[in-house]
Amino acid sequence: MSLRLAACQFSATPDPASNLGLIRGQAAEAAAQGATVVVCPEASMVPFGSDLAAAAEPLDGAFADGVRALAQQLGVLLVVGMFTPSGDGRVCNTLLIAGRGVETSYDKIHLFDAFGSRESDTVAPGSELVTFAADGVTFGVSTCFDLRFAAQFTELGRRGAEVLLVPASWGEGPGKADQWDLLVRARATDAQAWLLACDQAWTPPAGSDPLGIGRSACVDPLGVVRAALSGAPGVLVCDVDPSLATDVRGRVPVL
Repeated sequence: MSLRLAACQFSATPDPASNLGLIRGQAAEAAAQGATVVVCPEASMVPFGSDLAAAAEPLDGAFADGVRALAQQLGVLLVVGMFTPSGDGRVCNTLLIAGRGVETSYDKIHLFDAFGSRESDTVAPGSELVTFAADGVTFGVSTCFDLRFAAQFTELGRRGAEVLLVPASWGEGPGKADQWDLLVRARATDAQAWLLACDQAWTPPAGSDPLGIGRSACVDPLGVVRAALSGAPGVLVCDVDPSLATDVRGRVPVL
């Protein structure tokens, strides 16, 4: 079977309502091209550098409800990065996954305490890996800095994930683009799964806040980049065959 995925690469603004508009425009473009799985970046709700605690909403709040309504309207599975209250004064860096009979979420496990940034000052870590089934395919999700932790992706592969969806807001800096390109390919091979990485579009650096470099990519289970974007805003559409994950795992049984 063939599955059409899309990554919506844009730069979030400090206004959640405006960002819902950005998501709506790019997700509609993806759906018009036949995509049934549409992924938006980490921090689509508001970018890093914003007052995350003030912006955070529960999963039954207005922003999340807007995402659900859009997924239903377009008939797609929609993955969107947002912030939810953590209960300890910080927030959780949450992926909302909704549409096509799916309703789940993932809280980022590995926080970006690196390169001068301290995500854990304002964000509480998650603890649970998430996989789910949609349209007969098993998906796994991770977020941005998780890409540096191979064991997370190996475990998602062991849990049967055939397609991995990875929203991100990757920080600019020396060597960071090369590291991104390397890691999205390596993590696909660790899981022996398709991997769709969706980053925020390139944004001029502002201190140590990770604001995005673009370079969203679709990688196959052997680590081959099948499609990719530059740093500019845009929609990446790619067709994947989930059965290739099973084939690769049979030929190279590393899991």
